[in-house]
Amino acid sequence: MRRSGSKAVASAAVTIGSNVFIGTGCTVLKGVTIGNDSVIGAGSVVTRDIPVGVVAAGNPCVVIRNVHG
Repeated sequence: MRRSGSKAVASAAVTIGSNVFIGTGCTVLKGVTIGNDSVIGAGSVVTRDIPVGVVAAGNPCVVIRNVHG
């Protein structure tokens, strides 16, 4: 929890796995986990966890396909 002015604001860690590519201009919200070997498209807004080995993009970010076939 951190303080913003006179209000307490909840916070949570963002976890980014190994070998992850995050395109320019992305926003990753608090508490999100991005799995190993995943790709996040430019300008995406990541609002929920992204699994291992996928390509994801959009607003909100959604899985488009698997990286390994």
